This record gives sequence, C-alpha cells and structure tokens, in this order.
Amino acid sequence: MITTRLSNIVLQLIGSHGLVMDLLDDDRSWDLMCATIFGKEEDCPVELEEIGKKIAKNCKGLPLSIVVIGGLLAKLNPTRENWEYISENLNSIVNVEDNERCLKVLLLSYYYLPVHLKPCFLYMGVFPEDSNIRVPRLVKLWVSEGFLKPIRGKSLEVVSREYLEDLCDRNLIRVHQRGTNGRIKFCKIHDLMRELCLREAEKEKFLYVRRPHDLNTPQGIINTQRRICIHQSTTHKVYLPNALRALQSVPLARSLCFEFEGVLPSLDHCRLLRVLRAADTDFNSYGKNTHCTYTLEDVFQLVNSRYLAVDDFRYENLFRFPSSVYLLWNLQTLTVTSIDPVVAPSEIWKMTQLRHVLFPSGLEMPDPPLGGQDGEFVLGNLQTLSLIRNFKCGEEVVKRIPNITKLKICYEGEKFGGYLSSYYCLKNLGRLGKLESFDCYFDNGYELNRNDMLQNFIIPNSIKKLTLSWTYLKWEDMKTKIGWLPNLEVLKLKYKSFLGGEWETVEGQFCNLRFLQICEDSDLEWWTTDSSHFPRLQQLKLWDLYKLKEIPSCIGEIPTLGSIELIYCSKSAVISAKEILDEQEDLGNVGLRVRVQVLREDKQHLESLASPNFQVD
Repeated sequence: MITTRLSNIVLQLIGSHGLVMDLLDDDRSWDLMCATIFGKEEDCPVELEEIGKKIAKNCKGLPLSIVVIGGLLAKLNPTRENWEYISENLNSIVNVEDNERCLKVLLLSYYYLPVHLKPCFLYMGVFPEDSNIRVPRLVKLWVSEGFLKPIRGKSLEVVSREYLEDLCDRNLIRVHQRGTNGRIKFCKIHDLMRELCLREAEKEKFLYVRRPHDLNTPQGIINTQRRICIHQSTTHKVYLPNALRALQSVPLARSLCFEFEGVLPSLDHCRLLRVLRAADTDFNSYGKNTHCTYTLEDVFQLVNSRYLAVDDFRYENLFRFPSSVYLLWNLQTLTVTSIDPVVAPSEIWKMTQLRHVLFPSGLEMPDPPLGGQDGEFVLGNLQTLSLIRNFKCGEEVVKRIPNITKLKICYEGEKFGGYLSSYYCLKNLGRLGKLESFDCYFDNGYELNRNDMLQNFIIPNSIKKLTLSWTYLKWEDMKTKIGWLPNLEVLKLKYKSFLGGEWETVEGQFCNLRFLQICEDSDLEWWTTDSSHFPRLQQLKLWDLYKLKEIPSCIGEIPTLGSIELIYCSKSAVISAKEILDEQEDLGNVGLRVRVQVLREDKQHLESLASPNFQVD
C-alpha cells in the first residue's frame, strides 16, 4: 500500500485503486484523539468529554494535528484546567518548537512543489483564517501579481485555474464548493497549511501578514516587505493603530491588502504599488461588511497598478471618475464599490490591458471615440464587464470588446426611458462570440422600451450561464430565444422574467442544462415537461412560486438530478416534491435530496413530511 498527498500518483500506478481520505468528521476526530490519549483500553473521564470534543473539533479534521495535540494531552495530568488551557491556546501550542512535527511533515509537500506553484501557494496566506475563498477573486489576484507562466492558446485565467487544480490535487488547498460546470467555485486552506504559508512567506520576504501578536515587530522589517496584508482583529483598538503607523513608510511595497473598517494610510509613498485591495467583503471572515475608503483620485495616482479594489462611498449622483484613469496603463482589474452609479470617461477605451471591470452599483460606459487607427480603442484583453448601466450594444462597441466572456447589464432611470429601443441594439449581443455569462435586468418601469428591445435581442450560442430579471418575456419566447442554446448550463429566471400561467417544454432543447432556478414568477401554475427535456439537469431551485400546482413527477426520472430546493412555494408544490422523492427512493435512487423552506404558518403542517433526504426549514 502506498500513501501520498498527490492525487495523480494513483493514476500512474498500473492496477491500483485509489482511496481518497477526507478530513475527519467530529465523531471520528474525537475517536482518534481518545485513542491517542488513553489507548484502546481506557475511556475518557466524563468530566473531560465536553472540553475534549471541543479540542478535537478545533483540529479541523486533520489527523496529524489531532495526533500531535492528543500526544501533548497524554503527557499532562487529565484535569479540566489543563485541557481548557490547551483549548484556549490550540494554535500556538501546535506551532511551538517542541511540537512542530506537523509543520515539518507538511513542509516537505511545499519543498517538492514545482517552482511555478510555490508563489501561488504562499499567497494563500493573505486570506483570513477559516475563510471561504472565492476562486474568481483569487484568480484575478494571481494574474495581477504575475505568478503565472503564459501558455500559448490559453488565457492567464485558465492557466490560473489549472494551477489551483494542481494545488488541490496535492491536497495543499481544499475544494470547498464546485460549480455546476465542475470548476472550483470556493476553496479553503487548513489552519496548519496557512501557518506554513505565513512562516515560509515571511522567511522568504514574499509576504508579510500583520497579526495581533506582531505589535513589536521592528519597523525595519516591515519597511522591506513587498506584500503586506492587514486583517480585522477582535483586539483592533490596540492592534489597528499600531499596524497603520507601521505602514507610514513602506516604499518597497508592491501589494497592500486591507480588511478592516476605518481610515487608511496615505498612498503617497507607494508609487511602486501593483495591487491594492481595500474593498470586497470576500476577505471578510467576521460576518459583517467592512470597508476601507480611498477616493478614486487617490488610487488613480498609482500609475503602476494592475489590480485596484476600493470603496468610494461619497454621496454624489452619477460621480464621474477622472479622465487621468488612462494613465494606469498596466491596470488589469478595477473593482469599485460605491453608493451610486459611476460614469466612466471616454479615456477608458485607451486602457488596453483591462481584463476585469466590476462596479456593483453600476457604471455608465461612454461611446468609443470615433476615428483612430485599426486596433486603436480596442479592449482585446477585456473579459468581464459588470454592472454596466444602460449598455449600448452598437456595432462599434461590440467590435471593441471581442473577447468579453462575462457581461452584466441593467436598464433603468429616466435616461433609459428617454431613448428608443433601437438605440441600445441588443440584437448585436449575438456578435459576442466568446460570451459565456450574461446577466440582464430592467427597471420595473418603461414597459414599452423594454418590450421592444427584448423582441430583437439575440443571445450568442456560446452562452453557458444566463440570468434574466424583470424582462416580462412570454413562456413561448423560451422556445425561440433560449431553449436551443447548445452550451447553456445555468439558467436563472428571476423576478418576473417570464409571464404566463403555463410553461410547456419541447424535446431537443436544454441539452446541457445543469442548474435551473425560477424565482418570483407569480403567474406560473402549470409546468408541462418530460425527463428527456432536461437530460443533464443536476439542481432545480424554485423560489416564491405561490401558484405552482406541482412539480412534474417526471422530473424525478432525470438520472443526473441530485437536488430539488423549494423556498416559499405552494403547499401542493412541496407535497409533490415529497412524492417525487418517495417514488425515487422506492425505485432504489437514494441520491436525490430535497430541501424546502416554508412560511411559519405552514411549517407545523409540513414538518411531518421530513425524512433523512427531505429537509424542512
């Protein structure tokens, strides 16, 4: 038998069978800890069980950590005081000199990493402990930091995801959640692995993460750091002022990542900065929104920037950011969280290195400048535009964003209502041949403009994920505009995107659909379909369908279906979901899971339906 952290080793051994060892659950963690402390012949004293199970749980399922802590507890007198001390100081105890066996073993995995993967692994230390790391954000950071080796025919984002899969195959990073397309959506890193990242990164002067116990770190050490990260702290009254003072002079800094609420240090001395992350709650592990405010004028002085994620919470309707933005000639990712929509200057069309532009509150894009030589004002690297307000999809615009893969747009406000539908040219969406994700919603008003626009809009065949809101299309339009899309995997129909009491599907459509969500469609009563109409469906989510009589029983016959979720749907729809589950279990299909969330007044009646695979919340 061979044990290895490298998943691909099994594939190289002829005639072998691999067994993937997951992290231990709470019960198995406790069993292993008891065996380590007391052996097989002796049981844990009753008065120590509660604190002991807490210690085992905090080892996060890693056997190596459990054995080290168990070995330490075995040497101590078995008193509640001793065990409570271990519980309160678990992380520091695992990492002290006498008990570094865990880190020494794990360090071998790092030493044997290929050179190109080492910086990507060490960079995981910028994320707070126990955080769920959103992979699209991680990918953008790796690209902006310059960690990736270009591969002909592949975008840097694709290469980045291949690196991540490699690190997960080596069990250095954990897959937390995969999307319906099979790609990693969220990942995590175990506390011990993160500690390894921080130690090696600091030793190699690759990354410095300011932590509460670092209050006395000499300023000379901080001044030499190229990547600096500061997280929120429960003791921030003492910690943050000291940390901010330490940042008053970091002339060599190339990357600054902040995750706390408050005033930030001046950027005047950070002219070499490439990455500034002072926004985005993905870094927040404390369950609340945190933000650090810089004005756009401040950050647009950072001419070497590749990645900017900032908050600009000024109260100013349709704030225009300065035309000097085009001087950021290296900028690849721009994320700005603001209260109101922002207006971009025409100079944004000169920023040819842009890859991702994200404005959650909305960005108004100007028309491209007229004239220019061939290839001028073309954003050939641009992949993401979100959220673009009143997007004009004219021929000149489409030609200048040829490689866009993700587009989120909205139409709202008096300006939208003041133009004819032909002004927005949504039929030209069909020319975006690389578009994979499209999200569109409309203001609830201006019905005439909306209806005219949507009669002519064309969705390209390249689309894999489609989200529509307030479009007021008819279910008959599904057959002509959406059902035949050959690559569609995710379809989210939100907030009156389709109107009508009955939806009847036809065979041959939705051939690759894996995820279907219908949300707040108050008209839908009857859904007529067949299992062959959704041959690859994996997840079905229905939300606020008060009139829906039932889920078609044939839905349960889809061989790939793994879950059905109903949130605030009719009682009859919930009962039909239970009948589908019972029928499938009677046929031996134990892989289907159903979860329903019901109104308080219905819960008592529907709780009786609960079973191991039927959850009622």
